[in-house]
Amino acid sequence: MKPSRSAPIPIAASPEVDDPWRFDALGCVRSRDTVTLDALPRARYRSALEIGGGIGGLTEKLQARCDALLSVDTSPRDQARAIHRCRHLPHVRFQQLSVPDDYPDATFDLTLLSERACYWSAAELQRAQQRILEHLEPRGHLLLVHWTGQTRDMLLNGHDVHDAFHRLTRRALRHLRGEMEGTYRLDVFERL
Repeated sequence: MKPSRSAPIPIAASPEVDDPWRFDALGCVRSRDTVTLDALPRARYRSALEIGGGIGGLTEKLQARCDALLSVDTSPRDQARAIHRCRHLPHVRFQQLSVPDDYPDATFDLTLLSERACYWSAAELQRAQQRILEHLEPRGHLLLVHWTGQTRDMLLNGHDVHDAFHRLTRRALRHLRGEMEGTYRLDVFERL
């Protein structure tokens, strides 16, 4: 797959820059977050897991629909920014984890996987699928949203990730909704 020239380019790699990918400023990210929240089948979730919470932009919006929300990410810097951003929200917790190698020891009625899976290998994606299914409660929802372009550091694109979850629909998941919004793909599944 050829790298895309339309991928976001970080403005700086220095630790002084809080949002090097400019996620907070990009209208397409704000729009994607709105579409993501609108796609949730339930008005409220008891216990949600956000894999790849980053700097907390979507976390801050998602929390309004959750009694408890755990946001995990590999970057301590991004987690620090997210913790600061959500410091006034006692039902939101953060944990530095590298999914699929690590996974929270809990079950969830919502798992949201946004952007992170494109950086996994095919084998890591398979392990992540297994972990997600093990920890997603029956009738719980899995929401995937990924950019469908490709950059040099991405091992998979959004279509690869979403298609892999579609292959689980016969035995573990039921597909509820799918849509393309510009360069993003969104799919919602329910655990059988």
